[in-house]
Amino acid sequence: MPGHGVRGDAHCGVTVKHRSRVAKDPTQPNLRQVHLLHEELFGEVAEHGLHVLPGQMGENITTRGIGLLALSAGTRLKIGAQAVVEITGLRNPCSQIEDFQPGLLSAVLSRAADGVLMRKAGVMAIVLEGGIVQMNDPIEVIYEPPNFKALVPV
Repeated sequence: MPGHGVRGDAHCGVTVKHRSRVAKDPTQPNLRQVHLLHEELFGEVAEHGLHVLPGQMGENITTRGIGLLALSAGTRLKIGAQAVVEITGLRNPCSQIEDFQPGLLSAVLSRAADGVLMRKAGVMAIVLEGGIVQMNDPIEVIYEPPNFKALVPV
């Protein structure tokens, strides 16, 4: 749903839905309407002995072959015939992910050579144009901002 997210999802809405963000300011705009996760992460966590399938990390859409974490904030993706989302930032995985599988939180976090924390649990987006999204729908980058803006947790 444009401006809301995925109908029936816990994060659907114009304003924030995540408990910690609601506690700070429930009127904040919801930049976490859609969670996209790259399928390639499943292989990475498998190296840590963890078995994760699409949908089990709370993502709405699992992608393949798109470097989600390297996209600029503001990048727009067309999904299926008509849905369009705009990338707002990184998913900041919290300790609740440990309830699914112990060790998963540390598997989706790492440190770069310079010590900077790297979050690998996908990206968040807002819905610009709604539409029905189905398994195996094509996903294409339809807009990249002229000035790259690194993704930060939202």
